[in-house]
Amino acid sequence: MNNLCLNTGRALAGLLVCLLLAACDKPAQTTYNDVPAAFHPSDECHVCGMIITGFPGPKGQVVEPSGIKKFCSTAEMLGWWLQPENHHGDAKLFVHDMGRSPWNTPDDSHLIDAKSAFYVIGTQLKGAMGVVLASFSSQQAAEKLAADQGGRVLRFSDIDLTLLQQQSAMSPMTH
Repeated sequence: MNNLCLNTGRALAGLLVCLLLAACDKPAQTTYNDVPAAFHPSDECHVCGMIITGFPGPKGQVVEPSGIKKFCSTAEMLGWWLQPENHHGDAKLFVHDMGRSPWNTPDDSHLIDAKSAFYVIGTQLKGAMGVVLASFSSQQAAEKLAADQGGRVLRFSDIDLTLLQQQSAMSPMTH
């Protein structure tokens, strides 16, 4: 019996030492790459499930510690983001700069911060679903598109769910 107690005591002491050593270990650093990723032919829109690259116009993505959510249009991304349950402090939003990218095949090397972009709404340009929000890094490029194609220039802070819903009701579906 004495031998059993001694062995059990040693086992418990060993376990306690292991637990203490594990507790003293430095906490794991949780970092993530907060830059946008390229869109791939198999990527599906986080909202509608459509294949993203099958549509013209700017796309969007939300990059956060839990991963990247990709969207078939800037309007889909912003509509998702504007819902309060989707706001996450570490998230970064990106859209294509259409001032440096062809409309039918946006260039992923020209993804810009969505919160600092200029948007043109109300054009007849084709995009994915509903509202087309053409995104630009330059106010001058946005104003030129609005002058050439109709529409008006907005900033990120000007866009809300009501605006997107009103525009969606007036926009033809393109797929």
